[in-house]
Amino acid sequence: MEKQLPKIKYFLYARKSSESEDKQVASIESQIDELTKLAKREDLEIVDILTESQSAKEPGRPIFNKMIERINNGEAQGIICWKLDRLARNPIDGGTIQWILQQGVIKHIQTYERGYFPTDNVLMMSVELGMANQFIRDLSTNTKRGLRAKAEKGWLPGTAPMGYLNNKFKVKGEKDIVKDPERFDLVRKLWDMLLSGQYSVQKLAEFGEKKLGLKSKRLPKGLHKSKFYELFTNPFYYGYFKYGGVLYKGRQEPMITEDEFYRAQLILGNRSKTHMPHNFAFTGMIRCGECDSMITAEDKIKRQKNGNIHHYTYYHCTKRRVPNCSQRFIGKNELEKQIIDILERIKIPPVFHGWIIKQVHLEAEKESGDRNKILEQQQKNYQDCVRKIDNLIEMRAGEEITQEEFLEKKMGLMKEKIRLQELLQDTDNRINNWVARAEELFNFAKDAKESFETGNLEKKREILAYLGSNLILKDGKLTVLIEKPLVLVEKAAEEVKAIHQQLEPVQGGQNELNLAEIYSKNAILGGLGDLNSSLGFHRP
Repeated sequence: MEKQLPKIKYFLYARKSSESEDKQVASIESQIDELTKLAKREDLEIVDILTESQSAKEPGRPIFNKMIERINNGEAQGIICWKLDRLARNPIDGGTIQWILQQGVIKHIQTYERGYFPTDNVLMMSVELGMANQFIRDLSTNTKRGLRAKAEKGWLPGTAPMGYLNNKFKVKGEKDIVKDPERFDLVRKLWDMLLSGQYSVQKLAEFGEKKLGLKSKRLPKGLHKSKFYELFTNPFYYGYFKYGGVLYKGRQEPMITEDEFYRAQLILGNRSKTHMPHNFAFTGMIRCGECDSMITAEDKIKRQKNGNIHHYTYYHCTKRRVPNCSQRFIGKNELEKQIIDILERIKIPPVFHGWIIKQVHLEAEKESGDRNKILEQQQKNYQDCVRKIDNLIEMRAGEEITQEEFLEKKMGLMKEKIRLQELLQDTDNRINNWVARAEELFNFAKDAKESFETGNLEKKREILAYLGSNLILKDGKLTVLIEKPLVLVEKAAEEVKAIHQQLEPVQGGQNELNLAEIYSKNAILGGLGDLNSSLGFHRP
């Protein structure tokens, strides 16, 4: 039976940002046009149309916040939006929307393809909002992963230092760093002058500016003395480079030898120990729970009297914010054990994984029917628009209309054609994207622990990043704020494991069919209420 909507007032909220996560989203104008038609069709009263050209990956959107304030003040009781990720792509705004919907402050949220009510189970909305947030985090993670991959291949991510150039003539992903034909030898001359021990950095700065004509793009009037200190302490010139706190072996042509580099450090008075290249999985990801400094890592070597050598890796606070921070180090093995314990909490058995994936696809099939009807109508509208353009061209060719009339009408039709293309693409991608992200989520829950235990440094880092944000290390204990929808998966995993433990002693194991029936008859994630039928969870 269809739900009878009370006569409530709605805000129409349309959002699109210029950032990469919104490239495939319908324009604000298209959203408003289609949602206004939907409201008229469904007899929904719109009291105001609110638009925002800002990313939702972080809290703080002024129009969104004002809308929530106005809803709390009773100006409207519903929201019409293109889809849920227009409202939130971060857990704070997503939680706000879920909470005021559950409390009945918002009585209805209508998207282009479905509606959400206070009496609905929160699972579907939690998954969709969680996926929207995870998509943003994945973009950031993928970008950082790409930069780390570039660093591991031996190329500095970012701008090459003076004397070198980023090669702009190669395709993206294959760009390397080459010698600057104009500056390479000039910078080498500065190194020779420094190594002679006869010039101060100030003299070298003056010589570089006046005699060699060296200037920085950031400082076109000349190079500051501090810039020369940076130049002469940069390991890039002897074939290494630092990225993300890690020293990598570069593939660029060295300007000087390693021996010359460390001789230069002695001349400059920098007698710090030689830094050998190290790779640590979790540096730059975790913060100290006492002083909020970043957690770094270092290797220690212990040589025994019998000649045995043992290597140890320790993570500890950098103490950059609070030098007297009291936090002690933690061994790599202990830190990884804690991560494995967290992964064990979200791990789901293969049989449950198979069942939940089946429910996702069943839901996708149900929604595909609605999607196909929408696509069919949109394709008809698009074809009608193309025919109108063709007819218009024929009318102009037959001189039935003037050039001015032709251009004016063509501009309107082309604008309509672009709008319809956006709608077709957005509608066609929605279900497929949701299924792909849901599968990724449950695949992660099933395999993450084993992948972490057997994976390389990059894989371990990737898994920890996927787990959640706000990673805190305090008193030797790692705390991870697991983000939705993994929180829901964690609860499901706990309940599924409890079911398996109860059954195994009595029945000695269950086949997949029996377990699927048990999953359907039990309130998995029962702490969240009745499970949403759209994901295939049913109470008997």
